[in-house]
Amino acid sequence: MNLKKKFLATVTAAALSISLTFGAPVVAEAASAGDLIGAGIAIGIQATQLNAQLNQKIKYYDTTEEGRQELYDSFRQKYGVSDNAEYNAKLDRIMANLTEGVAAVDPTIKSKPYLYFVSNQNAINAACSMGHVMMVNAGTFKKITNEDEIAAIVGHEMGHGQKNHVAKGNKKHLQKAVTASVAGTAIGATVGGGALTSIITQVALNHSVAHGDRKHETEADLLGFEYMTHTNYNPGACAAVMQKFVEMEIGSKQSGAMAFFNPSDHPDSEKRRDAYVKKLYEYSKNHVTAKNAVITVNKKTFIKVAPSSDMSAAERSYFILGNLASAYHRGQDKYEATVQNGIVMLGNQPIIEPLEGDEEAQTIADRLNAIK
Repeated sequence: MNLKKKFLATVTAAALSISLTFGAPVVAEAASAGDLIGAGIAIGIQATQLNAQLNQKIKYYDTTEEGRQELYDSFRQKYGVSDNAEYNAKLDRIMANLTEGVAAVDPTIKSKPYLYFVSNQNAINAACSMGHVMMVNAGTFKKITNEDEIAAIVGHEMGHGQKNHVAKGNKKHLQKAVTASVAGTAIGATVGGGALTSIITQVALNHSVAHGDRKHETEADLLGFEYMTHTNYNPGACAAVMQKFVEMEIGSKQSGAMAFFNPSDHPDSEKRRDAYVKKLYEYSKNHVTAKNAVITVNKKTFIKVAPSSDMSAAERSYFILGNLASAYHRGQDKYEATVQNGIVMLGNQPIIEPLEGDEEAQTIADRLNAIK
């Protein structure tokens, strides 16, 4: 095949492929090279205009106050708003605390504060859209009563928000979704019309939640942990809530069970838990870790943790691990472990309040002094 024929074949294939994508009719008759090239240019212009409109809509939702408010109102209308005073007060408190934690790492949050609400949805879920629009389902508050664990979930979502994962990372996904919505209609011939703008707007709304890229999920996890360490929340809550999800079979090895966020685009809960444990080890300056409810300090067994009335032994162990990691991170290990009002302290850091099934507080403090 000579160069001219190869060129015509390539242009013909491209023209047919793109025409089918945009819903244009395929005419079964011979076409000149000029016709095909002209059609290809027209289709290319159409695609360029379509993407330009989509980019403009993304910018509107992500950067303008009018667009952020429109997105916020749309989410509230779509998912419903919980009037539960306890849930709303808790989310207000979490957002205030985490906003300060984020600001210590990324001061840009002050220029685009989050618009957030408690949705009426019953599933354990939270979502952050473009424009720093966030919702946390009422079901999250119903099924997770520990505020630190909810803060860990919200911190993950703020990681998405601070890195603009929707506006920057989902652009190709949004372009594909717009193309799919336009396919099979006559709207593609009237780029710039109100109907096409409506399609772009609806797709942007429907696909504006940050999920779909595991690299982004991992980044959001790590950022959420960092934000937690700049608050008074226990950084061990990040691992603890993942342990809770393991036990609830949420996001467990992509099993298809009830989902936290979306199991198809998140690493499974066990892997996320273990990644958080690794971060706690690093945060402690490589002094403490935990596995199967057993905490080790300087590679020596410190304590086998008992369960509480509302936590498994493993879940509770990560809170104790978080306390220890914070103590080592702040240099409290240079002080003696003591018992104050039944609580084992390392310096001024509370470590553990023994429960039924745990060893006596003084026994725990003496062991910590021996191995710290």
